[in-house]
Amino acid sequence: MNDQRGLIEIPEDLLSSVIKCLTEPGRPISGALELVPPVPGLYAIGADAVVWASLGLKAMDSGVPLYVGKSESSLVGRDLDEHFGVDPESVPNTGSSTVRRSFAALLRESLELQAVPRNKKSPERPANYGLEDGGDLRLTNWMQVHLTLAWWPKPRELSCPLESVEKKIIKKLDPPINILHARTERKALKGARAAMTAEACAWIEENAR
Repeated sequence: MNDQRGLIEIPEDLLSSVIKCLTEPGRPISGALELVPPVPGLYAIGADAVVWASLGLKAMDSGVPLYVGKSESSLVGRDLDEHFGVDPESVPNTGSSTVRRSFAALLRESLELQAVPRNKKSPERPANYGLEDGGDLRLTNWMQVHLTLAWWPKPRELSCPLESVEKKIIKKLDPPINILHARTERKALKGARAAMTAEACAWIEENAR
C-alpha cells in the first residue's frame, strides 16, 4: 500500500514480527546450515558484548544486531555461503561481500588483514577490495566462531517489496555495521573502510610500475 506521497507503507504488526525474529538470540554459525531455510528473507548478524568491544563498537540495546541484510533468492546462499562460507565447497570472497569488507576493516589489525584488489588480474574499483592470500580464511574462521545468525523468512503472501521491509528495519534498529539506510552516522566504520580502500589503491599503483 502506498501513502499520498507514493511511499510504501508497511503495517506495524508486520514490522514488529520481523523485529522479534531478528532480535531473538541468534544461532551459532557452525550449526546454522541445517536450520536456515533456503527461501528469500531477511537475516541479522549478532554477537555478544565482548565481540562488540573487540570491533570497537559501543554496546547498544539488548538484541540489536550488528548487521541486517536481505536475500531475494535464498538465505542459505546469501548469508551462509557468501558471507560465512559454511558450505565446505564455498569460498567466500570479501571483494563480493560488503558485510565482509566492513568486518575486515574493523578487524584489520587484530587479524593482520591486507586489502588488495578483488581481481588482481584486472585491478579496478578498489573500494570493493578483497584480501591478500590467507586473509579470507582468517576472516571466515573469525566470523564462524564469534558471530550468530537470526533470520526472518519472507511470507509468500507478502505484498510489499522485501527491500522496503529491510529499509524500515534498518532505520528502526540502526545496526552499527549497516551503512546504507542507517539512521546515524558511521564515521569510524567509513574511515576504517577508507583505509583499506587506500591500501588496495597502493597495491594497484605498486604493481602498475
